[in-house]
Amino acid sequence: MSTFQLPSSTATTSTAYSSDEEDTLPYPGELSRSDFLAKDFNPEAYLSSLGRNRHQTLEDLRSDLRSRSQLLNQELLELVNGNYEEFLSLGADLHEGEERVEGVRVGVMGFGREVGGVGKVVREREREMEGLLVEKRRIGGEVGVGRALLEVDARLGEMEEGLGIIDRDEDEGDGFDEDDEEVGGEKGSSPVLRRLQRHTREFLLLTRMVERVGSSHPFLLAQQGRVDAIRKTLLLDLAAALRQAKAAKEADAMLGIVRMFSDLGAEGEGVRVLRGS
Repeated sequence: MSTFQLPSSTATTSTAYSSDEEDTLPYPGELSRSDFLAKDFNPEAYLSSLGRNRHQTLEDLRSDLRSRSQLLNQELLELVNGNYEEFLSLGADLHEGEERVEGVRVGVMGFGREVGGVGKVVREREREMEGLLVEKRRIGGEVGVGRALLEVDARLGEMEEGLGIIDRDEDEGDGFDEDDEEVGGEKGSSPVLRRLQRHTREFLLLTRMVERVGSSHPFLLAQQGRVDAIRKTLLLDLAAALRQAKAAKEADAMLGIVRMFSDLGAEGEGVRVLRGS
């Protein structure tokens, strides 16, 4: 049976032609890595663009993508291995760092305890200082009261001597020159009237001092008899001076004495003297 055979020359020529034709065909380039790194990368859209722009069969494209996937897996493995070594090194560093951190923590705790101890001492000193300040104010107030009481006692003694309630020492005077004109006295007034004006002012000043200290103070309560005696003696002297001024018809002197009665809160006593009762 005969078979159809091409001449050997023809076959050789056809084979050569086919190899030359394949060598001249455009081969698709390697898939670009940057295409996969795009922020808006979409697999479906990317594959569609490959179908339009590449002269490549589907099987070849799959093979290319598998190669690309294997390459990426290998790079990922190398990256993980490298980072893992760094991670192990970091773990060792952290292990040493924990000891350092623990040392710092212990130091901070010790410092905190020291600060707390100092704060406790400061608070104790603050309370002590507050107590001392309160005590100082109390003592200062008591000292002020004591000085005021001493001054009250001194003024009581001076008034008792000035009014003749008690005998004064022979070598001491009352500190008042009858020819001198007292501050607040009326020009041309008699020495007796000026003396009474002075005693009245001193008594009013004495009563104000007693009010500032507090009339319920034990010392002042004990001196109340002396205060009453001074006021009684002063009113008697005023009454005698008013009778004399009335007899001499000295209107200015009478007016001044009546005003002193009023200052002492004894207006009624002055009226009775004027009426001659």
